[in-house]
Amino acid sequence: MLLSGFLFLFILVINLIMASFGYKMEKEEYDPDTDLKKINNNPKKFKTGIVLAVIEHSSVIALTALLFITFSSYNIILGIIWLIFRTAEGLIQFINEPNYWKLLKIAKQYSTSSNEKESLSNKAKSIFKTKDQRFKIAMICWSIGTSAFSIVLVLSGIVPAIIGWLGIVASILVGFTTSIKLAKPKSKDFTAAGGLLAILFEVIIGIALIYYSII
Repeated sequence: MLLSGFLFLFILVINLIMASFGYKMEKEEYDPDTDLKKINNNPKKFKTGIVLAVIEHSSVIALTALLFITFSSYNIILGIIWLIFRTAEGLIQFINEPNYWKLLKIAKQYSTSSNEKESLSNKAKSIFKTKDQRFKIAMICWSIGTSAFSIVLVLSGIVPAIIGWLGIVASILVGFTTSIKLAKPKSKDFTAAGGLLAILFEVIIGIALIYYSII
């Protein structure tokens, strides 16, 4: 429980650090020309962001395994559900990184090319769009996996039931808003509301698991 709580908080901190290095899980607007210039101006910063992202994805998978070991005895079926879907979340993100790394080469070519800028810009935009699509699918996996885990929290009494209910509400909201955005990209975006609730849940459950493992 202690290590699981730590990983919940560690993943959130890593995401903040990634953002400070310019790594974004999701892009609302595509401006590949500006992005390619930024990448080429500071490729080390871009590389660091990807390395941090790989650490984050690894931590998600490690956390999923720890939660399964710790809590699956309370409900093995729900345990298998969150193991499958949250592992899938981490793997989907992993698969995307080699493709995202290609932006380094594209950015370098973009800075020296005079005739292929449009083609290179379109390649970069395609990579950004693919990454966003995969991120949304990963978030749906997060929603299903977290919902299963949260139900176990409510039923088991390991932590106050209100924390589990918060996780259920957050996972439903994330899954619903992300599915709408995935199906209708031009629709109004409400995913931020689910995202904020998800962050609140993960902060609270992280602290709670650390606290109840100590007392």
